[in-house]
Amino acid sequence: MRLRTVAILAPVALLIASLAWAQFRRVDTSLEAHLARPESYDGRFHYCRAVYRQNPRGDGGSWLTDYPLADIDLSIRVSELTKIAVSFEGPEQPRHLIVRLTDDELFQCPVINMQELGRLFYSNEDAERLRTYLLKGGFLWVDDFWGSYAWQVWETEIRKVFPAPEYQIVDLPSEHALFHTMFDLKGVPQIPGIGTWLGSGQTSERGADSAEVHARGIADAQGRVMVFMTHNTDVSDSWEREGEDPQYFYNFSIDGYRVAVNVLLYAMTH
Repeated sequence: MRLRTVAILAPVALLIASLAWAQFRRVDTSLEAHLARPESYDGRFHYCRAVYRQNPRGDGGSWLTDYPLADIDLSIRVSELTKIAVSFEGPEQPRHLIVRLTDDELFQCPVINMQELGRLFYSNEDAERLRTYLLKGGFLWVDDFWGSYAWQVWETEIRKVFPAPEYQIVDLPSEHALFHTMFDLKGVPQIPGIGTWLGSGQTSERGADSAEVHARGIADAQGRVMVFMTHNTDVSDSWEREGEDPQYFYNFSIDGYRVAVNVLLYAMTH
């Protein structure tokens, strides 16, 4: 029975990996140009978007959600609002990068971002590499996943990286340093995707199942947050869509950038 199970699961795992890479190659030829390589790094800040494998039982979009405008817009705003030296290829052209968890280039990124975590799958190799990266001082911010099912998928996968009970997932209190590195925030607001807000005027994308925002973390033995989770909110859409509707910008993008700057400054100083 066990051999039969392994025989079934092996092709499934291979299919997941193949679909993820096929998606990477097929969606946009410019993706290849932004794939991180040893020569990509120049000592300045790069927005690093992490590739993940697709979970066939998952919920939501993919690792490409909000690409590339979220990456570009946040990089520009960080260069304007902070003294962080952001890498640019030319005027208004930040050098944002795509990184794979299994590549050595991962360790050149002080912060990596992932969106739509309800669709994520970690292989054993992914989990081992991500754990090594985070314990060496790296930081992962996951955003834009909604509802209880997406949370269950994410929690199952992150537990491959940091098993319980050694690594607890906790709600960060409003007095946590992450909320006060530059802007004094009470927490993370609920930011809807622009389509949800323009269509219904609502901020919860899954109704009662996503009504409460969760700002959670996993810390190392010294108390440094290594993984920051913004659940039931879409902070990254507030960057990507900042120029599409003035009311959306004033209602959500300003707060979205405040959260982002605080997170990045915390990650790079702790």
